[in-house]
Amino acid sequence: MRKEHHIITQMLMSLALAVLWSGGCWALEPGEIVVIANTNVPHSVELAHYYLQKRQIPSENLLSISLTNKEQCSRDEYEKKVLPLVRMYLKEREKGGAGIRCLLLMFGVPLVVLQPEHDVNERAELRRLETQLQSLRMQERLAKTEDEKKSFESSIKELSSKISTFDKSDQSASFDSEIALVLEENYPLRGWIPNQYFIGFRDKKIANLQGKALMVSRLDGPSHETVSRIINDSLAAERNGLKGKAYFDARMPLPASKDLTGYAFYDASIHRAAEQVKNIGLMPVILDEQERLFQPGECPDAALYCGWYSLAKYIPAFSWVAGSIGFHIASAECTTLRQKGSQVWCKAMLENGVAATVGPVGEPYVGAFPVPEVFFKALIDGTLTLAECYAVSNPYWSWKMVLIGDPLYRPFKNRIK
Repeated sequence: MRKEHHIITQMLMSLALAVLWSGGCWALEPGEIVVIANTNVPHSVELAHYYLQKRQIPSENLLSISLTNKEQCSRDEYEKKVLPLVRMYLKEREKGGAGIRCLLLMFGVPLVVLQPEHDVNERAELRRLETQLQSLRMQERLAKTEDEKKSFESSIKELSSKISTFDKSDQSASFDSEIALVLEENYPLRGWIPNQYFIGFRDKKIANLQGKALMVSRLDGPSHETVSRIINDSLAAERNGLKGKAYFDARMPLPASKDLTGYAFYDASIHRAAEQVKNIGLMPVILDEQERLFQPGECPDAALYCGWYSLAKYIPAFSWVAGSIGFHIASAECTTLRQKGSQVWCKAMLENGVAATVGPVGEPYVGAFPVPEVFFKALIDGTLTLAECYAVSNPYWSWKMVLIGDPLYRPFKNRIK
């Protein structure tokens, strides 16, 4: 299992973000998006057509697939039903001259690709090792001398280590993060894969960096009405400009040290994101640097939000304006978008009015979250679309994170002269 780490400790806004879009890979266009719908979920295809029409995306850019109607799909279903079909479709489109750079997953496409199941040989070997371990533990309890006990302890530790290699829990990923690598024929499932677009990896030698990743976003939520609202609110905010207040909820004052890692790094990044929005003067900025979170009713007219940490327990502090974007950093905030009664932040924010949000389907470790100051700096610049803002701020693919929102959404595009 990977341990939390981050190699971007001393990077970021010392780099001019202008560098990001000087590479010629930005300015996402409608024709560069393929929309994927699930024929087994009511309204999925219907919503896909609605989005195509609203964004003037060619009808041939719709790919409908028959998938499970549950939020999790097996690795077997993904590899047999999704990968071959999507790869074939993209290769045919490429032959026709279409430059596809982004996949949009519609309402009803599963959230999670589960870890592979053990094959027959693996199951047999695992049973053998577990039986052997049970026997060793029984012998340890019956040991009469300390030397005998120590010998059994050593053998038990070694055998337990072998058994742990059969654990495939870190081979599960969000459907979104996995399908970003659909054009990669061979990459390790265990752990995460570095994202080629991430600003923190620019000009660095990064092991296992894949070169064919696609950007991915999702239009999804607790109901098809939610998805329709997201589309309409995003378009309205683009026309009129996103107006409201920006709320940033750090947990401590900004430390003087710049050599930060882990939680301290992300808390400081929330501070810097708040400063960026404030300096540009787009809207009033409210920064809370106390450990307490914003409490119910404290955040009217919320247009932008980033904060942490209330695990799977949304706090109704906000009244969201149309087109608002909320990003809550916690370990399980996109584990479901449908489960009734769930108060994970992504689902609850969508139910209460945001147009875009980001969250993980499982424990990602803090260093796998998009970096707030990069995400919000790119967003308020107005040049990049939502999918691109996410791409430059998200460190990893084949892991846990999900972006929900219109990939073409540019709430501050009117700033571009």
